[in-house]
Amino acid sequence: MSTIEHLLQESCFEGETFERLQLSTPVCDKEFTGCSFLGLKAETSIWKGVRFEDCTFGNGELTRAQFLHARFIDVTFRGCKLMGIDWSSVAANPTLTFDTCDLRYASFVKVNLRKTVFRGCRACEANFIDCALIESDFSDTDLTGANFDGSDLGKANLATATGAFLVPGKNRVKDTRISLETAVWLAQAQGMKVAGYGDASTRSRRR
Repeated sequence: MSTIEHLLQESCFEGETFERLQLSTPVCDKEFTGCSFLGLKAETSIWKGVRFEDCTFGNGELTRAQFLHARFIDVTFRGCKLMGIDWSSVAANPTLTFDTCDLRYASFVKVNLRKTVFRGCRACEANFIDCALIESDFSDTDLTGANFDGSDLGKANLATATGAFLVPGKNRVKDTRISLETAVWLAQAQGMKVAGYGDASTRSRRR
């Protein structure tokens, strides 16, 4: 039995490693516990009603994949290409870590991302709308052009993120840690002038 046949025929997997799997068939109603997906090729793949617990995705290609009602419990994506994914339909309260992933154009709408880690990622033009991002960590992540709207970033860490632009009137930002660059942009957006910095037009140049 091939790996793909094994994946599609069985319903529960524990402690298994799937390497260099090329997936084009929808994966539905499966449970993965302590599994690793290494070098997965699954662009535009569909994962419906799947449960992942304590799983790792490494160096995978999942651009525009669909995770429909998928449950994520302590799942790490490391070095994965996750462009254009709409995470809004995942099951409630996912616990996720994104480490050096490509999250450009991703969408998170009304998702509880409390304490989610976005470490060293590219999240340019990503959308975070009506999300709970309390205590989330965006260390060394590029947020150029990312849209935060109606989200709670209380105690979130954006101190080393680049390109982050938050509008306090549209988001909750109590105790949010931000960089000097972001602080300057916020001041300029309010019409203030910061000594040593040009006007708001410097924002695009500094990116």
